[in-house]
Parts: sequence; structure tokens; C-alpha cells
Amino acid sequence: MPQALTEFKFYGAKRVLELDQFKGEQGKEHFQDLIGHGSDYSLSEVLWVCANLFSDVQVKMSHKRIMLFTNEDDPHGLDSAKASRARTKAGDLRDTGIFLDLMHLKKRGGFDISLFYQDIISTAEDEDLGVHFEESSKLEDLLRKVRAKETKKRVLCRLKFKLSKDIALTVGMYNMVQKAVKPPPVRLYRETNEPVKSKTRTFNVNTGSLLLPSDTKRSQSYGSREIVLEKEETEELKRFDEPGLILIGFKPLTMLKKHHHLRPSLFVYPEESLVNGSSTLFHALLTKCLEKEVMAVCRYTARQNIPPYFVALLPQEEELDKQKIQVTPPGFQLVFLPYADDKRKVPFTEKVMANPEQIDKMKAIIQKLRFNYRSDSFENPVLQQHFRNLEALALDLMEPEQVVDLTLPKIEAIDKRLGFLVSEFKELVYPPDYNPEGKVSKRKQDDEGSGSKRPKMQLSEEDLKAHVSKGTLGKLTVPVLKEACRVYGLRGGLKKQELLDALTKRFQN
Repeated sequence: MPQALTEFKFYGAKRVLELDQFKGEQGKEHFQDLIGHGSDYSLSEVLWVCANLFSDVQVKMSHKRIMLFTNEDDPHGLDSAKASRARTKAGDLRDTGIFLDLMHLKKRGGFDISLFYQDIISTAEDEDLGVHFEESSKLEDLLRKVRAKETKKRVLCRLKFKLSKDIALTVGMYNMVQKAVKPPPVRLYRETNEPVKSKTRTFNVNTGSLLLPSDTKRSQSYGSREIVLEKEETEELKRFDEPGLILIGFKPLTMLKKHHHLRPSLFVYPEESLVNGSSTLFHALLTKCLEKEVMAVCRYTARQNIPPYFVALLPQEEELDKQKIQVTPPGFQLVFLPYADDKRKVPFTEKVMANPEQIDKMKAIIQKLRFNYRSDSFENPVLQQHFRNLEALALDLMEPEQVVDLTLPKIEAIDKRLGFLVSEFKELVYPPDYNPEGKVSKRKQDDEGSGSKRPKMQLSEEDLKAHVSKGTLGKLTVPVLKEACRVYGLRGGLKKQELLDALTKRFQN
């Protein structure tokens, strides 16, 4: 009769160390001594043990799955009675909401799912039961999936999408690309090792009394006056419109260019939480945009204190793979459109045209170094080492596992591929005495060149007095203000406000 190795509960460092004892050749011997193995088994009894593990759990679970690792495509062979009991037990588990996730390993001659496991896994074609149709040839691939850090897939915000004054629907915004960063550090109290909460309080400088939020004001110097604003008034200044999407019009898809890219796009999908019927109206709009090959231009306000953006909603059609599993969901790609300030002219240096022989040689080099690029093939070594350090700390290991830096170029493989192409290219492009490892001699700057970096004082004393009286001194740049303080021998400090105070005090007297 099969039995479970451990209880079904949240795993911790202790359970990870217990399972780590089964690794390698010594792990095989330990497994044989502790558990053993046999060929006369029944898969129905295994599924019965798994069902009992789920029944003992008191925590509410979103889904229940049994992951089955095997390289045997027909476990019971000619024993039809055991195979029939296993199919019946799998059907009972499926009726109670427990599904099998088959992860079959590589087998000589191929793993044939149709022999036994096709009936065990599912009888419905539309259910996503996590069947891996490609064989997992290496356990390292499975280990990489287990050790991968998962992020919460949740909606960024739910907004109203206004098509007109009277027609609106609810959509959810999803982030497609997120930069992976180290988790923020948590401050702990030294004696109890509990998280420390920080609290900020404001005191009066003169009396030392505690100030309430209603006692503090904010001011802005404009001219010779101090304009005092309440905290609520400063927050109102930042609010342009209520959060949401407002449809402006439609444009052909060809009008959106690649150089308009500002930041990663968002994904827009309907939500039924606020407005009923949003999905129907959303899919009708998506269908028409796909038929007419147009994009929707909208004004997008994410939150109250964020300025609005002009965005383009690109229609995206649903895509399915050969197994009828969704690869690309239907919806809109929200692309941020640039403002005029986002576009700038980049100064280009004078071009030095290459001759045809140099171009052909570089083409040969590029052809030798081509490879199929995949973004998920290159991991951040800093992040990976950080999590290895945390793992070593949690498991009480002597030293953390060292991470292989996949971003470093494979110099030996590159040299082997290129051969004599590099030296031939150098002879065509660089002079004979060129040394790539030689030190570059620094150019000496004369007095005139070094003095040209300092901003010239173009404002007279009358101009400064006029700026002070009109209150427009703040429009001047920091280098001009520093130069003015240097000319008149004033100590203004480094901040712009300190420079303004020093000049205002000098020319108001």
C-alpha cells in the first residue's frame, strides 16, 4: 500500500533539506533504504493517497492539482483491471475538482500518451489541465521552472472607458513588462527581530511644539509676494481629470511608427465589476477595429495626481497553438504616444563612409556571429546571486551557490568562429601602428579652453535689480545665478533657492 512521504502543508527550509538528501548517487541509496521501490503497484491507490492528502487540508485552495512525473507511458501493461480502476479513480478526482498535471520524462522510442494517460488526464478538450505535450528531457529544465520567481499577476487598475457622454464600459489595465529589481530591505529591531515602523512628525523650530497637518502651509515666491496654499489646494493643482480612458477618434494602424515608442505598453481587457455588459461592447469594438485596421486614440489618466497621456489602442486578435491553447489573448495594446517635448534632435557627427571591401568583410563577421536570440536566455546575474544568498541563509548552508553570468561573451567560441576575419578587418580599417590596448593620451586644455566652460556673466547690475523687483529671478538658470554670486562675492550655497535668497538680499537693500 503506498504512503505519503510528508504531510501536505506549506513547505519550509526543513522540508527542502529533507528532500535534498535524495539528490545524487548517495540520494538513490538513501531513497532505497528509507522508501524502496517495486513494480507491482496500482496507480489507483496512489491517486487515493493523494486525495486523502487534500481532504486533510483545512485551508481554502484556489485549485487542486496532482503533478505526476513518469517515463512509463503504459504503467499497468496487460493488467486491464488495474488500468480500469485507475481511470475510475481519476474520474472521481476530476469530479471533486482535483486534476492531474502530467509531466512525462523522455523515454526511448517516445512517450505515447494515447496508451493510458489520455483517459487519465481529461475527457474534455477545452479544459486547461496543464498537459505538457513536449517531453521534459532534462530534470534541470524542471528545476529551473521550480526555482523561477513568480510575480503576482493582478490588474494595475480598473477604469471607465468612455466612448461618448452616455456610453461607457469598464476595462482593466495589465502590465506586460516589469523590470525585475531586488526586494526592498526591511528594517528590523535589533533585540526582538521584528519589523520597525517609521513615523514622521513635524515640530515648530521656535517653540518645539508638535504641529498638526492643518498647521502646516505651503508657499511659492512670485514677485515680491509669498503665495500661501493649503495642502488640499496643492493637490488640486495636480489633478487634471478623473481617472479613465476617453475616446478621441480613430486612425489607421500605419500612422503609428516605431520611433514613437516611449515606454512598454499596457494590455487592456474588459471588466464586469463596475459596468455590466462591458465584455460584449469591448469585443464588438475590438472586432470592428480589426476589420477596418484602425487604432483608437484616447486620453488616458491613470490616477488622480498623474497628468494625462495621449495613447493609442492597438487591436490584438486571439491566437491559439496546435493544441487549441491560447497563446495571445484578445484585447488592446495601450501604446503611449509622445508629446512634442519628448521628441528631440540628436546631433550626428560627420559620417565616414566605408568602402565596399570593408562592408563585405564586416558582413562576413556578422554572419559568423549570428544566433537565435531569446530574451529569457540571459538572466540578471546580480539578482540571481542575491536570491542564491537568501536561499543559503534560509537553508543554513555554508556558502551560497555561485551563479554563472550568462551575459558575458563567450570569447573562446567567438575567436574560434571568426578565425582570421578580425585581423583582416583591422588591416582594412585601422592604420598599421594601431594598438587597441594602448592608452589614449589626454589632450591638454589651454587656459582659454578651460575658461570657456564657465558661464559668462551677461547680466548687469541693473538687470539683476529689475529681475528682483519683478520677481522673475527664478527664471534664470543655476549656472548664471552661481556666476552672479561669484562676481559680487556672495555665498549662495549650492541649491537654487539659496542662490535666489542671497541675490535678493543683496539687491533689495
